[in-house]
Amino acid sequence: MNSRNNTPSTDPVTPVLTSRLPAVGTTVFTRMSTLAAQAGAVNLGQGFPDFGCERSLLQAVNDAMQADFNQYPMMHGAPVLRQAIVDKVAAIYGHRYDVNTEITVTAGATQALTTAILCCVHPGDEVIVIEPVYDSYVPAVTLAGGVPVSVEMELGADGYSVPWSKVAAAVNGKTRLIIINTPHNPTGSVLRAADMQALADIVRGTEVLILSDEVYEHMVYDGQRHESVCRHPELAARAFVVSSFGKTYHVTGWKIGYVAAPAGLTAEFRKVHQYNVFSINTPMQHGIASYMADPKPYLELPAFYQRKRDLFRDGLKNTRFELMPADGTYFQCVRYDKISTQTEAEFAEWLTTEIKVAAIPVSAFYQQGKESGIVRFCFAKRDETLALALERLGKV
Repeated sequence: MNSRNNTPSTDPVTPVLTSRLPAVGTTVFTRMSTLAAQAGAVNLGQGFPDFGCERSLLQAVNDAMQADFNQYPMMHGAPVLRQAIVDKVAAIYGHRYDVNTEITVTAGATQALTTAILCCVHPGDEVIVIEPVYDSYVPAVTLAGGVPVSVEMELGADGYSVPWSKVAAAVNGKTRLIIINTPHNPTGSVLRAADMQALADIVRGTEVLILSDEVYEHMVYDGQRHESVCRHPELAARAFVVSSFGKTYHVTGWKIGYVAAPAGLTAEFRKVHQYNVFSINTPMQHGIASYMADPKPYLELPAFYQRKRDLFRDGLKNTRFELMPADGTYFQCVRYDKISTQTEAEFAEWLTTEIKVAAIPVSAFYQQGKESGIVRFCFAKRDETLALALERLGKV
């Protein structure tokens, strides 16, 4: 009230909003990319290529537009793309999903992951996440009212590994979901057949579901195979499997992915999906489906990225950085303890502003910010970009 005339104030009042995610701020990827731009640094922080996709993929999308595939598609995805996904998964992993009831095209992998969590996690349910953990998992669990339960990866001479005995110890009657990520961002580690068997042993006889983030499925090196959940019928029967066309075809800005899951899980997934995005860009779906008729782009992707990985690793061998194993993804983690005693965030900022090469602190992938003296570089870059970064890093 106005103290002079006792009339209501006409000043606008902004209501106070109670945050659904009070612990969440601007992501480390945004902060470091902004800092890289300000400093004129080579950005090896955020995980996206600085090169273009195949021109034939663009032509396929253009052809779809010209053919008037420009209206809403089916909510769960264009039939031609879902069929292409089914055929690809069957050819590579030996598991054939039903094209109508078990495949859903999504607005990228993050939407797929969030929707999978929202459709199955209820308030009070526990969700096991493996740290270091991709940054979208825990906020999605929180939005669903779930309780994230962290199990830390172990770090040894052979790199990061999942301590399955600790995962088993974390499972109880409240556990609804276990989230796995292979190949793993940020560590570059990959799960192997023995890991999948250990996971199957843990969930057998329970109602626990699996959410398998496999967006880097075609980036596995040194002759290893990607151990998709789709290869393991016992796990596939209780799993949402997520992949990304953006990662596979160098078009991260298109934000198109998919989820493969048994019919019962897919039905619940689609209930949420239809109300948070409904459907996905139509001409791009048709263009990608056409492009997938040739399997070479994804079959040759491991060799394409392994050459870049090896180029980057060779360039760092004579520096004071200590290379860690990089069996998958397009990320390389390094130790820097021979260079600095700074925290990971401080060191990453110093690299960006002073050396002019941006990296991401691995501590950002832990809920409590665990310090290990490790940063992550992205080598999904043009050779000249990597050469410039290596020249600068060689001076550290």
